[in-house]
Amino acid sequence: MDSERIILGIDPGTTTMGYGVIVQNGTRMKLLVMGVLRLNKYASHALRLKKIFDRTTELIREYKPDELAIEAPFYGKNVQSMLKLGRAQGVAIAAALNQDIPVFEYSPKKIKQSITGNGNASKEQVAAMLQTLLAFDEQPEALDATDGLAAAVCHYFQGKTSKTESASYSGWKAFLDQNPGRVKQ
Repeated sequence: MDSERIILGIDPGTTTMGYGVIVQNGTRMKLLVMGVLRLNKYASHALRLKKIFDRTTELIREYKPDELAIEAPFYGKNVQSMLKLGRAQGVAIAAALNQDIPVFEYSPKKIKQSITGNGNASKEQVAAMLQTLLAFDEQPEALDATDGLAAAVCHYFQGKTSKTESASYSGWKAFLDQNPGRVKQ
């Protein structure tokens, strides 16, 4: 593995998308940026998805990540919410695959476990641990930002790289090969 790699982490959402970018140098990691994309001002779900695609593409072009780590959708309040969340995740994945960025997917429980040691940790606990690990001054206003950052840090802790077999998808062909029943060819 190269001594430096950049990891983009995304917490997908249809009202707020959180993101964080870290750089790994050997065994050390450093925060480059974290933030949120607020989507609740857009009435159209389709427009929200376009904004997710556009912002993810901008982050990729600006920070040139080697890999994308993304939080997997989970069943929360209802099926419709999960479907919308899955679409948001899919659009962010598509933006990464469009730029040939390998994608790694982690469950919320796995992310919390890797950051705090507790898969049932609160968002506040995850944010506090990230603040300790990466030594940033203030917590962001929206914890969605630290949730996106947590996906990137979780990926760092897993030690997975695009050079191993553990990448979820390394491009459109890999996605199609691994999902033969989901996509008509």
